[in-house]
Amino acid sequence: MFERPDFGERAVLVHLEFPTESHSEDPTEFRELVRSANVEPVCTITGSRSQPSPRYFVGEGKMEEIRQAVTDAEADVVLFNHTLSPSQERNLERAFKCRVLDRTGVILDIFAQRARTHEGKLQVELAQLEHMSTRLVRGWTHLERQKGGIGLRGPGETQLETDRRLLRGRIKSINRRLDKVRRQRDQGRRARKRADMPTVSLVGYTNAGKSTLFNRLTESHVFAANQLFATLDPTLRRLELPDLGPMVLADTVGFIRHLPHKLVEAFRATLEETIEASLLVHVIDANDERRDDNIEQVETVLAEIGADEVPVLQVYNKIDCMDGVAPRVERDGEGKPVRAWVSAVSGAGLTELLDAISELLVEDVIHERLRLTPGQGKLRALFYGAGAVVGEQQLDNGDAELEVRMQMRDWNQLLRRAGTGEAEVNRLRLP
Repeated sequence: MFERPDFGERAVLVHLEFPTESHSEDPTEFRELVRSANVEPVCTITGSRSQPSPRYFVGEGKMEEIRQAVTDAEADVVLFNHTLSPSQERNLERAFKCRVLDRTGVILDIFAQRARTHEGKLQVELAQLEHMSTRLVRGWTHLERQKGGIGLRGPGETQLETDRRLLRGRIKSINRRLDKVRRQRDQGRRARKRADMPTVSLVGYTNAGKSTLFNRLTESHVFAANQLFATLDPTLRRLELPDLGPMVLADTVGFIRHLPHKLVEAFRATLEETIEASLLVHVIDANDERRDDNIEQVETVLAEIGADEVPVLQVYNKIDCMDGVAPRVERDGEGKPVRAWVSAVSGAGLTELLDAISELLVEDVIHERLRLTPGQGKLRALFYGAGAVVGEQQLDNGDAELEVRMQMRDWNQLLRRAGTGEAEVNRLRLP
């Protein structure tokens, strides 16, 4: 979508302060975003307004200041640390005689550069096309409605309408292919459930150190860098845990404040690894000044994708950058691990982290022997459908004794689907 020459681009950045929190953004983080997109920020224009201008987002005086900065710096693009409407983007481009992108456009550009797998490229293209669909303008002004000769006279189709039709067709095609990817991922997850293999998903703010931690724990070589959105494509590795056995560790895309909604929708197939996980390991940059705000932003996105009910272990990473902070595991009033302080770079605290993960997963597993009556056939079918049955024995009176093993969350969901309460399930003592 965004073709860029090899020598990079020069950009003028624009950041305004608003009294309302809905428009609040971090100018330092935006500069890091721009550098992650391989663009050189030549200057930053700042200011404040009570509310955005409907036509240009900025006022007339600020417009002139930006126009002068573009001329003086010979900039190729103006980047706004805000969300612009399609009409505001068009008006600003006409005024500045150069390209104008908002915060969402910059994030989409970074994703387009970082996507490596076929699935990742499809997800990025879908987000770009849906973003672009509201920003189409007629580039072929010399083409009026097409008219032919005799028998072909009529309104015809404008170039703009043709572009929109082609765009809709491409979006439908990508959605069909992503549905196929989603079904394939579902098959993989069902296979892991049948093998009684829990999944732990690393989540967190972008550049919190998830990939570095992933590499340390699994001895892998996933790309990790000190830049925003270094990881786009999810990576899964098998990991042996003490006292538990094998589990699957998933490295996922990082979150950011005001993550574009279209991007969340496009990456839903990838984020389902997070939704279906047995445990979320929330990796936090402990040395970040906006640590608490970043935690809140991640929790907001998790709630948006429906993963807010999955058990969470917070991991405060990068303690090697802090003075007087020792690796440790903090517990709640019931003695459960809730927070671990580690360094993925030095490896400090990783043994304690694995012990905490193992402890939470063991506690989250239901292993029961049940006696079901013939009238509880639906419940029996659901256990088999979930791949939770370890063994079964038929009794002479028609009852069935099932040995089941599954995650606590899946157990609760299954009982709700069967319309059965905990008291109605006849539990037996395991041999």
